[in-house]
Amino acid sequence: MKVKKALLIVDVQNDFCPAGALGVPEGDKIIPRINQYIKIFSKNKLPIFVTRDWHPKKTAHFKRFGGIWPPHCIQNTKGAYFHPKLKLPRKTIILSKGMDPKKDSYSACQAEDVNSMSLLDLLKIFGIKDIYIGGLATDYCVKYSAVDILKNGFKVKVLMDAIKGVNLKPEDSEDAIRGMVRMGAKKITLECLLTRRKKCP
Repeated sequence: MKVKKALLIVDVQNDFCPAGALGVPEGDKIIPRINQYIKIFSKNKLPIFVTRDWHPKKTAHFKRFGGIWPPHCIQNTKGAYFHPKLKLPRKTIILSKGMDPKKDSYSACQAEDVNSMSLLDLLKIFGIKDIYIGGLATDYCVKYSAVDILKNGFKVKVLMDAIKGVNLKPEDSEDAIRGMVRMGAKKITLECLLTRRKKCP
């Protein structure tokens, strides 16, 4: 791996895992695989970014205030915390999104760190060109993040064995993956990454 690569983990929070307020079916099943990716990037001293929904109690994102979702990932609640089995290194850069009560903010490009730096700004500072993305959910925050990152001139690798979708409609995740690929994203798996094969699934 070269220095210009980074790992982006999207919204692996309690509320998005089974038993959470907006649980993704089997969302927790991808965590062991994400931890393997984390280990690889950490070993190679490559940046690791992780996003989280960090909503206020009142937001147009929630059904009660005109949105389509039940309340979830409300700031400083257990549901908003990262899943306890997610093994984030100390130097992981945490990016929060969804704080604006007037916006859905699905994309990691709408997230910011504790210094109000956006993901795009940080990628430029680090000299990152290639982003490996996994997490929850395939058909929402992973998709929107990947598309926005691609639109801004970066390369994206979608970690096919480390994503799960909400699937309000059964085909939503498959449609999301096709859409990301049409935009220029490449599909990759851990096996592909480890063996460095030229052709990935």
